[in-house]
Amino acid sequence: MQTKNTLRVKPQNRMKAERGLFSFPKYWAECYGPAPFLPMSRKEMDQLGWDSCDIILVTGDAYVDHPSFGMAVIGRVLEAQGFRVGIIAQPDWRSKDAFMDLGEPNLFFGVTAGNMDSMINRYTADRKLRHDDAYTPGNVGGKRPDRAVTVYTQRCKEAYKKPVVIGGIEASLRRIAHYDYWSDKVRRSVLFDAKADMLIFGNAERPLIEVAHRFAMGETLEQMQDIRGTAVLRKEPLPGWQGVDSTHVDVIGKIDPIPSPYEYVEETCAVSQTADNETAQTPEAKPIVIQPHTAKKQRRKPWEKTYVMLPAYDVVRAEKTLYAHASRILHKETNPGCARALAQRHGDRIVWINPPAYPLETEEMDAVFDLPYARVPHPSYGNAKIPAYDMIKTSVNIMRGCFGGCTFCSITEHEGRIIQSRSEASIIREIEEIRDKVPGFTGVISDLGGPTANMYQLRCKSAKAEQACRRLSCVWPSICGHLDTDQTPTVELYRKARDVEGVKKVLIASGVRYDLAIEDPNYVRELVTHHVGGYLKIAPEHTEKAPLDKMMKPGMGTYDRFKELFDKFSKEAGKEQYLIPYFISAHPGTTDEDMLNLALWLKANNFKLDQVQNFYPSPMANATTMYHTNKNPIHKVNHKSEQVDVPKGEIHRRLHRAFLRYHDPANWPMIRKALQDMGKAHLIGHSGRCLVPPEGRDELKGKKHKEHAKRSVNKAYAKGKAQKGLTRFSDDQPFNREKNNKANKRKATRS
Repeated sequence: MQTKNTLRVKPQNRMKAERGLFSFPKYWAECYGPAPFLPMSRKEMDQLGWDSCDIILVTGDAYVDHPSFGMAVIGRVLEAQGFRVGIIAQPDWRSKDAFMDLGEPNLFFGVTAGNMDSMINRYTADRKLRHDDAYTPGNVGGKRPDRAVTVYTQRCKEAYKKPVVIGGIEASLRRIAHYDYWSDKVRRSVLFDAKADMLIFGNAERPLIEVAHRFAMGETLEQMQDIRGTAVLRKEPLPGWQGVDSTHVDVIGKIDPIPSPYEYVEETCAVSQTADNETAQTPEAKPIVIQPHTAKKQRRKPWEKTYVMLPAYDVVRAEKTLYAHASRILHKETNPGCARALAQRHGDRIVWINPPAYPLETEEMDAVFDLPYARVPHPSYGNAKIPAYDMIKTSVNIMRGCFGGCTFCSITEHEGRIIQSRSEASIIREIEEIRDKVPGFTGVISDLGGPTANMYQLRCKSAKAEQACRRLSCVWPSICGHLDTDQTPTVELYRKARDVEGVKKVLIASGVRYDLAIEDPNYVRELVTHHVGGYLKIAPEHTEKAPLDKMMKPGMGTYDRFKELFDKFSKEAGKEQYLIPYFISAHPGTTDEDMLNLALWLKANNFKLDQVQNFYPSPMANATTMYHTNKNPIHKVNHKSEQVDVPKGEIHRRLHRAFLRYHDPANWPMIRKALQDMGKAHLIGHSGRCLVPPEGRDELKGKKHKEHAKRSVNKAYAKGKAQKGLTRFSDDQPFNREKNNKANKRKATRS
């Protein structure tokens, strides 16, 4: 029986695109109809009756025809437009041969590294090589190259002289000059390194469909330089666009004050002045003139046909303050309703980044997820296990986007802050399809979520405020008064999902934003009573205010209120359930004292973490800017602005991680030394107030044995000083008898 709340419908997206996602006339090849799987070989193309592919997609992931895999979504969306789409998955990149398997595409290549950035997929936060890959059959590592977008694009260019459009999260987060953690330097936009013709950032459906149809109509790349959600290389800015110079720190500085959404700007406002006037860089520059909207005629908004000139690549590479300044502007220009285009000079050319694409309407989201996915891996993989598929095969993505803005996370930079939600009907249809199609379905839906579990259908209550807002987060430092925090639609969705015939349990595995959850205790009650499988993972990330402010996360008082509700509703439901908190070590803004306090909090609450995450500086994230520049781009940046403490170097980062695993004996020597250096030796002992015990007999015995062995070996080799090049053991050299004996034998043989 439907309740009154069930009939409540939240408003659709107020940022309308000029045309709908599926409003283009279908391409002529629509007559072939949908393929069971998008072809990965010429044999499959022959079975479909195709003589060629219109578009070929190259991906670093195995091909799983499931809406949680980006390449499957893009392929099916293009297929629904009438195009013949082929997929080259995890090709051998050492030559162009694998990129010619499907022949020459009629229109263009589309290239992505896959669902993950290839560098993050391949290396740990300590830059150690991983030997597994969840997106590869058999969980085998090494099936994709480093910087896969760049390598794949170059091979496509070698194979055929066709345009290459790059996209996905790896390309998205490298669209401008960016700090690269793995090489510890600022790299150029990936458009230069890959030599791609166009970059699509964010969710690609809307811009990619327009690009495909315009290619099909015979347009050239030069004719499609202004498509929202794309970036291209140009000699000069687009004609007819007005420039705002921001090549020096805070010249545009007035990006902090936000124009009132209830007023319009005069035609003669500062952004309409000539570029020469805007580059004057004086405090007396004419301010933007805002007047009440009294006339009926349409007036141009200050962001329309306007671009911001960022500091050039050579400048941000050399000057960290200007790098932080450019990063701040980029993050301020992400709202599709008011974002300006961005331009950044690299030598004699500029990267031109158009404003973001408009978010999808609910009907468009439904249409994307209702496409004929097989929901299983391509048959060519046989019985090989693909861990990423096994993890998500019974999960349902109910929304996109995140307005949390956490500085260490790239979701907002990629998907945007506007929440794009599917309808209840579409979600229920997918649950029924999982029940009927997925092999081995046991009746458990593993997740109803997305980037955040409880942002479904949440958005700004004011259309005008939403269109002009430049806040980095809707929930930090406090929840915006314009934000609708009513999670009734999510509760109703959960109830309908678990009422589907054949469904025994619906779990919530996506992260719960607990500062939002406590705004609606009814949501917490529903979650705790029906959708927690004994443990619920949440992410306070830290306990101390300084690092939490750098993360743009709420304080621990919010966590405590959520825990009270969690425990209360678990008790009412007669269930024994626990919260599993996640924490980050070595995040910018974190001192040794902060990590010590976090470790003491963990011990006081009897938490012994099995897995911990060292901060990973992913490209374009605000926290990565802090890591590289020691500046805080959340606030106004200049040469005198706040310096951010950043734990760097392997030893310092290992110490912060060791504090999170204070209970591991292997970490006790490092923690003891740190406590002594910090003047906190009183925390070494056996009392409940102490963090680690003093050295025990076993530790001392092992230490003495090691020192004795080292002295014995050195003494033995001291007698043979005449032998050239023999190795002695020093105090700062780890003792490894076998390794050093072999090394000395080789040296002796050579001498």
